[in-house]
Amino acid sequence: MTRSVFRFLSRQQDTPELYGDHHLLRLPRYTDYRGWYALRSESRAFLQPWEPSWRHDELTESAFRARVTRNTQEFSSGIAVPLFLFRREDHALLGGITIGLIRRGAAQSCMIGYWMGERHAGDGHMFAALRLVVPYIFTGLQLHRIEAACIPENWKSIRLLEKTGFEREGLLRKYLKINGEWRDHILYSRLAGDEVDDRMQALK
Repeated sequence: MTRSVFRFLSRQQDTPELYGDHHLLRLPRYTDYRGWYALRSESRAFLQPWEPSWRHDELTESAFRARVTRNTQEFSSGIAVPLFLFRREDHALLGGITIGLIRRGAAQSCMIGYWMGERHAGDGHMFAALRLVVPYIFTGLQLHRIEAACIPENWKSIRLLEKTGFEREGLLRKYLKINGEWRDHILYSRLAGDEVDDRMQALK
C-alpha cells in the first residue's frame, strides 16, 4: 500500500488528521468557509442530484459556522467524524467524507458518506481518501463494520465502493430523501479483516 501516516495532532487530543502522500483529511474549521463556499457553489448542479435538498441559506457563512459547531459536537460525543479532504501540495479543498451513525456496543459499526467538488471528480481523490479512512475506522476507531449506501443510478459511487472492497448487500427501499424525493439506495458493507489492500493498490 502507498505510504500513509496517521497522525493525531491537534489542540483536542485524538482529533484525527489523516495524511497520505498527496492528501490530508481533518475536521472542518471556521476558516475553511471561503474554500468550501467556492467549491460547493460552483459544484451545485453536479452535487444536488445525489444530496438532500439544499436549504435557502445553505451556502451562507452563518450556516457553515453552525455546521462546523455541530460537527465538533458530534465528534466530541463520539457519534460522527466529519472530515474535509485537502490536497497537501496547495491545501486546496477537494471534498469531504463523513464517518457517521457510529454505533458501539454489540454493533461496532458506522455509515460513511462522501462528496467531491465537480472539478476534482474522476481524478482518484476519493479513492485515496478511502484508503486512509478505512484503516482509521478499523484501527483508530476500532469498529467492526462499515456501511455505505448509494442511489442505484450513481454508477460512479458504486464503482468506487466496489473498487475499495465493499460488498453489495441489498436494496434499501425509499431509504433517504434526496433532492426532495425519497430514493431507493443500494447498501454496501466492508468488514474488519477483509483483505483487499493488494487489489486496491493494483487498481489505483
